[in-house]
Amino acid sequence: MWVIYLISYLFDFYPYKLGILPRNMIGVIGIFTSPLIHSGFSHLISNTAPLIFMGLGIFYFYPKVAYKVFVIIYLGTGILVWIFAREVYHIGASGIIYGFVSFLFFSGIFRKDNRSIALALVVIFLYGGLIWGVLPVQEGVSWESHLFGAIVGIIPAFIYRKIDPPKKYDWEDEESDTPVNKLEVSYDADKNKFLDEL
Repeated sequence: MWVIYLISYLFDFYPYKLGILPRNMIGVIGIFTSPLIHSGFSHLISNTAPLIFMGLGIFYFYPKVAYKVFVIIYLGTGILVWIFAREVYHIGASGIIYGFVSFLFFSGIFRKDNRSIALALVVIFLYGGLIWGVLPVQEGVSWESHLFGAIVGIIPAFIYRKIDPPKKYDWEDEESDTPVNKLEVSYDADKNKFLDEL
């Protein structure tokens, strides 16, 4: 992303035709290249931080499926934009960001383990405001990329919900050898009473 932006800046050209142009054969290349193209420095900066943060979260917490998740979100978002979006050029990595956020959030819901749920809550706390990006509220923004990225992110979250289980720490498997204040209660049928044994 940064290399392409710097090259386009230095040579003073705008490679928007490498974006996705829906339902046009010339726009198919954009499925692969559009996340790498940005309209300006502020667009690039706004996508860089969440892309790195969400990407690191996926590769750290879900290492066995991270590459598959990335490919599904990257290509799936682009394909859906090419099929269904408005017939204008769509550029930027925000669709992938929405896919990452969606994957992390729904992984927490589908897995129902404490670590995944905590991660989902952190994601919502940091990026909950992104929900408005899936609506056509701002002119010049590809809300379709946001929407389809969010939808595609749910798919690998469900498919891989049983892979990369949460790591257990050594202390979680240890059982105490010394019972502390353990009270065992047994019933003596002959005497018809409870006996307390320490």
